Amino acid sequence: MCLVAEGADADVGADLEAAPEAFIRAHTSLRAVPLVPEVSLYLHDRPFDIWSETKVARGGELGLPLPYWAFAWAGGQALARFVLDRPEFVRGREVLDVASGSGLVAIAAMLAGAARATANDIDPFAAASMRVNAEANGVRLDVSCEDLLGRDDVIPSVLLVGDAFYEQPLAEAILAFAARLHGLGITVLCADPGRPYFASEGFEAVAEYDVPVPRELEDTEVKRTRIWRMGE
Repeated sequence: MCLVAEGADADVGADLEAAPEAFIRAHTSLRAVPLVPEVSLYLHDRPFDIWSETKVARGGELGLPLPYWAFAWAGGQALARFVLDRPEFVRGREVLDVASGSGLVAIAAMLAGAARATANDIDPFAAASMRVNAEANGVRLDVSCEDLLGRDDVIPSVLLVGDAFYEQPLAEAILAFAARLHGLGITVLCADPGRPYFASEGFEAVAEYDVPVPRELEDTEVKRTRIWRMGE
């Protein structure tokens, strides 16, 4: 099941949308993002608690990934802060935010004046999270949980990548996708707080932030995070 926002890839019945959205509202709390107080998200404090609760909600599904959508990760916070501070990168343009999770970066792009923002994540609960978070912030997102990384027909004006370099296969797929888009003249912005699989070759650092993060997630309370732009 893939949940999509109004105006996105497909129409989905309200009965399919209601359960995960209701779950998110019931098991998280709406609060301002530390580095980006202009944005409020439905967030959780304890990763393993919400992970267990999500497993129950999904019928004990095996191999369920950590619910990345329930947290404001360092890279996402930093990239959201950057596009709000530097709206010229997204204003009036079509933005694609991959591995979007909560939708934070896409929401920030819309608040910064993007013409359209697509938030993409293959987790259907992330899609539901993006919907409720977009509604809470009064913006419209196109939400997709298709795997867009191998598609040649996906050509936004700007590619935004938050905290997505923690696993090698995903990181390699995103970097290859980014390189293809950059070759077409697309602006590519990535945020990285020192994840193991970000390769900075071909990028230039354009900003740096000290991002408040939950200690239970990062084993620290502040994560230094850089914004990288794919260079010429």
